[in-house]
Amino acid sequence: MRARAVIGLAAVVALGLVIYLLREVMLPFVAGITLAYLLDPLADRLERLGLGRLAASLLILALFVVALVVTLLILIPLTANQVVALVNALPGMVSRLQAIIAERSGTLLERVGGANVLNELQSSVGTLATQAGTWLLAFLKSLWSGSQALISIASLLVVTPVVAFYILVDWDRMVAAIDGWVPPRHRATVRELARQIDGAVTGYVRGQTLVCLILGSFYAVGLWLVGLNFGVLIGLIAGFLTFIPYVGTLTGFLLSAGVALVQFWPAADWLHLGLTVGVFLVGQFLEGNVISPKLVGDSTGLHPVWLMFALLAFGTLFGFVGLLLAVPIAASIGVLVRFALARYLESRLYHAGQPILIEHDGKDASVLTSAGAG
Repeated sequence: MRARAVIGLAAVVALGLVIYLLREVMLPFVAGITLAYLLDPLADRLERLGLGRLAASLLILALFVVALVVTLLILIPLTANQVVALVNALPGMVSRLQAIIAERSGTLLERVGGANVLNELQSSVGTLATQAGTWLLAFLKSLWSGSQALISIASLLVVTPVVAFYILVDWDRMVAAIDGWVPPRHRATVRELARQIDGAVTGYVRGQTLVCLILGSFYAVGLWLVGLNFGVLIGLIAGFLTFIPYVGTLTGFLLSAGVALVQFWPAADWLHLGLTVGVFLVGQFLEGNVISPKLVGDSTGLHPVWLMFALLAFGTLFGFVGLLLAVPIAASIGVLVRFALARYLESRLYHAGQPILIEHDGKDASVLTSAGAG
């Protein structure tokens, strides 16, 4: 048992090292495997309707690629202009916020920190905002001009669909082959653990994807109807970041509140300020009480804190590849830890020294200690 545990741990460490060393080239392959995994249930359903596996895979991927291209053609022109405009307007917005703070809280700040605290705060924040805007604009331009970025985008557009197609066609055979590698005496346990992991991963990824799309659309349309500058962009950012618990809503709220304060404060337009805040309050209420319970539910077993840690840790170590791997790895670790804990609670180690009731024909019981039972 100890030898198998050491071998398993060594295999996991080796796999993590390989992923870390090859993280720059693994993105299209990991994305293709992820895409095939998510589309496999749809392919199975088409097979049950009488369509062959090859034809079902071709049809699904063709429809997915068409939908993705149409979505990008709509969103890229819409968001690119707003991103550039937001970066250019950021220094002015920060200056306006500083003026509002000075107008409303200048006296209090001077009492707390001295006569020069307000000027120092305005100077440092203004410099930081200018540098951040310049860096962000340069970074966005480098994404499109860098050769490595172009190669990565090309590989995603070309390699990912090819990998997804082959994996999707062979998915059932691959699962059957892996199942055959498991020793027969452990096969039932491994299958049950795999079902739990699959339920956690699919429940979160598919459900959370729909949550992101619904909330992103709601925030974008709501802020656009309010008349907020860059409202569509802020709404899409908030929706996209919703896959990280609480981060999307908090980020969108802070961005929209800052923009609304700059845009509507001179006229003391409390109605539009309240509507901007109300969009996120309504969105958060719908997410917590209607959308997430219906689409994600509590069956995933992924605690928000554990999920945030996994996303940040794997994203830092492996980049975007880590973000794709974070959820399945976090779900797998969670299922395995719960399984190990259940086995421990049933073991003699946990019950050492405690009385154990042994029933005889359901009528009476004799009392033994766990040591005596051994």
